[in-house]
Amino acid sequence: MPQPAVFLDRDGTLNEDAGYLERIERLRLFPWSLEAVRLLRQAGYAVVVVTNQTGVGRGMLREEFVGETLDFLQARLGAIGQRLDGHYCCPHDPHAPLEAYRRACDCRKPRPGMVLQAARDLDLDLGRSVAVGDKWSDVALARNTGMRGLLVRTGYGATQEAAPREGLSADAVVPDLMAAVVWILREMPRPHPAGRKPAA
Repeated sequence: MPQPAVFLDRDGTLNEDAGYLERIERLRLFPWSLEAVRLLRQAGYAVVVVTNQTGVGRGMLREEFVGETLDFLQARLGAIGQRLDGHYCCPHDPHAPLEAYRRACDCRKPRPGMVLQAARDLDLDLGRSVAVGDKWSDVALARNTGMRGLLVRTGYGATQEAAPREGLSADAVVPDLMAAVVWILREMPRPHPAGRKPAA
């Protein structure tokens, strides 16, 4: 049976938003992030990061560095016996200075490409899944893929909340990722933990 998932934005949701994060020393996880991932996975959700990284196409950070941030996250989670089930990144920008990344792709949030690829790769049930992020584009991503969408007030979230998008609303606006986890575990049908596929 396909597994439900929680799709997490990275900057401003899992870690402090440091602008164009180009050095691992600048990656600072919120104090609750590792525990939030642990609670979600133990409840039976796959946890997948989906992140726009237009700084790659703008030449402000190396694409390889995105992989280094994933290694950092997996190492921190591994220390508590957990891991991300998936990690997807869009480096594209229609106006990117670097030609290799200059295109109007289907993966840049709020377009659905990263989520649909994850659903294929990991056998996910999007109808029982949730997207969590600090921008309206994360909520729009949820709407574009049939998921619930939560806006956190960390990162850009408080500013985004103050500038609502016409025709777009979150299922909830919450203080941070841990509050989002509380909402998910309270409001969403609970998957059976035994049904969670083991991490690869």
